[in-house]
Amino acid sequence: MIAATRRSPQQERARLTRDRLLDVAGDLLAEVGIERISTNMIAARAGLTPPALYRYFGDKYAVLEALGRRLMERQNMVLESWLARHAPTGIAGMADHIGDLLTENAAVTRAEPGAVWILRALHATPRLVHVRLESHRHVTDRLTDACALHLSGTDRKMLWSRLRLAVELGFAADEMLYEEDRVSAETVLAQVAAMLKTALLDLASPPPARGRGVSG
Repeated sequence: MIAATRRSPQQERARLTRDRLLDVAGDLLAEVGIERISTNMIAARAGLTPPALYRYFGDKYAVLEALGRRLMERQNMVLESWLARHAPTGIAGMADHIGDLLTENAAVTRAEPGAVWILRALHATPRLVHVRLESHRHVTDRLTDACALHLSGTDRKMLWSRLRLAVELGFAADEMLYEEDRVSAETVLAQVAAMLKTALLDLASPPPARGRGVSG
């Protein structure tokens, strides 16, 4: 039996330092915004010198990309846990619990330091757009894999396209709640869950047969 590989103390310290820099950067991002944040500011708040920070990140956009990837990875962990619980139960089982996925994803996003500004950076910064796109495509891939097991004969390209739209709707609704205060989060997530439930159930329902024309 092969023993599990353990991190060396030096590797562990490096990981902890990197995580601390990201936590500090997330907090600063919420305080000063995308334009004003700088590597010098992050290093000073973390109690490090700028050269020490540059061992981990080349510039502030590398920090922002790492923040985005960490957030997306944590969201993906929510998805994987949800799939493990509900994908084996079929399309109807997943549809019945889509609200759980939205709620759990919203919770892990709000727990992330500077989450709203990270999301804004992923939308607004050309160098970072790929992070969000890759993540949403990954979520779509995983949902497509899960649904395809219960939809034999369904065109995968069509299935992926429909689920890609559903994924975007779910994330967009959650992001809206950071700015829109005229609706409650519970109401929005419930309404989106209802829409996505219908969309999932529609995948399992064959289209109605076309009626034959009456000959004259």
